[in-house]
Amino acid sequence: MHIVSLCRFTFAAFVISAPASAQTLLPGPFPGADVVEIEAGRLDAALAALPAQIEETMERSNVPGIAVAVVHDGEVVYAEGFGVRNIETGEPITPDTVFMAASLSKSVTASVAAIAVAKGQIGWDDVASDHLPALQLSDSYIRDHATIGDFFAHRTGLPHAAGDDLEDLGLDRDTVIARLVAHQMNRFRRDYAYANFGTTIGAEAVAAAAGMAWEDLADASLFEPLGMTSTSYRNADYMAAENRALIHAMETGEPLALFERNPDPQAPAGGLSSSVLDMAKWLNLILTGGVSDDIELFGPGDLLPAVQPQIVSSPSPMAGGRTDTYGYGFNVGVTPTGRVTLSHSGAFVLGAAARFVMLPGDDLGIVVLTNAGPVGAAEAIAADFMDHYQFGEASRDWYAGFNGLMAGYMVPAGDLAGLPAPANAPENADLSSYAGVYGNAYFGPLTISEEVDGLVAELGPEPMRFPLEPWSEGVFAMSPRSENAPAGSLSSVTFGEDANGNRTVRIDHLDRDGLATWTEGLAQ
Repeated sequence: MHIVSLCRFTFAAFVISAPASAQTLLPGPFPGADVVEIEAGRLDAALAALPAQIEETMERSNVPGIAVAVVHDGEVVYAEGFGVRNIETGEPITPDTVFMAASLSKSVTASVAAIAVAKGQIGWDDVASDHLPALQLSDSYIRDHATIGDFFAHRTGLPHAAGDDLEDLGLDRDTVIARLVAHQMNRFRRDYAYANFGTTIGAEAVAAAAGMAWEDLADASLFEPLGMTSTSYRNADYMAAENRALIHAMETGEPLALFERNPDPQAPAGGLSSSVLDMAKWLNLILTGGVSDDIELFGPGDLLPAVQPQIVSSPSPMAGGRTDTYGYGFNVGVTPTGRVTLSHSGAFVLGAAARFVMLPGDDLGIVVLTNAGPVGAAEAIAADFMDHYQFGEASRDWYAGFNGLMAGYMVPAGDLAGLPAPANAPENADLSSYAGVYGNAYFGPLTISEEVDGLVAELGPEPMRFPLEPWSEGVFAMSPRSENAPAGSLSSVTFGEDANGNRTVRIDHLDRDGLATWTEGLAQ
C-alpha cells in the first residue's frame, strides 16, 4: 500500500450520476463521441465557486498551502495561491510557488516522449532494451520484448513499487534499475502493477535514444520551448527555488515540516517540481495537441497512444460499473456526461500531493498542487470543480470520500506495528553473537554492530542506522521511517540460519517480494 508516488485511485466507490435535472444529448460524429450538453455559463459558475471550495478543503484537511490553475481554450482562466509555503514561517503561496509534483511527473514525461516520437528519435513500440543494452530483467523474454510503451503503461510484469525500497535506502537510479533483475516478473502485458522505476526505465530509453541525460532532454525539448522556467526534474533546482513550498507530513492530521524528499533516482516518474502557472502551459500543450505559440512540439498522433487506454488498471467489481484504464503515463476515463477525461494524481507521504484533470473535448483542464501529504485535498478540489462545470453542483462530498481512500497511505509498515512491546523481552547476554556483515544481492550489505546501548543495523550506501530493540529470542524490533514506512512503523528483524548453517537476518517490512533475507558471508 505504501508507494513512493501515488498515481491513481480506484474510483469504483465513486460511480456517480448527474443530478436529476434534464440533460440534452449532443450527438458526436460517431456514437462514442456523444456527450451531454453543458449549459451556458457553467464554466463561469464553476470558476466563481472554486475559491470557496479551496478554502473549505484547506480548513477541513489542514493542508497549509495550495495553488490551483484552470485553463480553457488555450488561456489561463484562473490561477491563485492559498495558504502558506511553510507552516513555521508563514510565507504566502502564489501562482509562481514551486511545489513537488510527485507522480504528475509521469504524464509530463509522456509528453517529452511524444516530442521524441515526433522527431523520429523513438517509437512507442521500440523495445526499451534496444536503447538500454545493459538492462536486465529476470525474464529474458520480457527483457527482449518490452517496449517503451509497456514500461510507461506499467504492464511489463515488474511487481508493484519494484525498486522503491532501494530508493528509500539511498541507492541511485542506475543501481536501482540494475538490481530490479532480482524481482520475479508478473504476467507480461496482462498484469497492471504500478512501478515508478518502470516509468523511469521507459524514460531512460527515450533519453538514450536522444543522446542526452533525461533531465537535460526534458529541459531542451519541453520546458525551454514552453517557457516553463520554474520546472525541473532535478531536486537541486527545487531546493534552490526562492519561492518554494516546503513539504509537510500529515500522519498525525496536522502539517509537520519534518523531512526533505529527494526523488532524483526516480525523476521521470516522480521528481518533477513546478508551479501551477508552468503546469498550465503544459495543460494547454496537451489540450491543443502539441502546439504552443504556433510552435508544434508534437503532432496529435504522436501523443495519442499515451492518452488512450492501454491496460485495465482497476477492473470494476460489477458488470455495470466503469473500469479504470491507464495509457502511457495518463489515467484515461469517461465522465458521467460522456466526456473523455485524462488525469493523474501524485503524492509523497513525506509531504506533497497533486492532481490534474483534463476534458480534452471541452479544452478544459485544472491542476492542483499542495505542500502536504496525501489526504485527498487535491483530488477533491479538482473533482468538485469538474462537477460544477458538468452538473452545476457537486455530486457528493468529494473530500470525505478521497480522505477515506488516502487513509491506507498512512498505515504503519512492519509486522510489529501497533503491537505492545513484550512484557518480558529477553535480555540477550551475548549480543556480540549477532554482530557481523550480512550480504544480500538486492539490498546490499547489512552491518549489525554491538554498541553501548545495544545492537544497531546499518543499511544503504551512506549507511542509515536503525537501533534494534529486543523483542523475543532471536527477534529484534526496528523502527523505520521513510516514504514507504509512515510514522508508527515497526518491523521484526529475525536472526536464523540457512540450510548450510550460515547465519541469516530477515527484515519484515522490506520483505514484501521475498528479497529481504541477508546471509553472513554472502559476497557483497
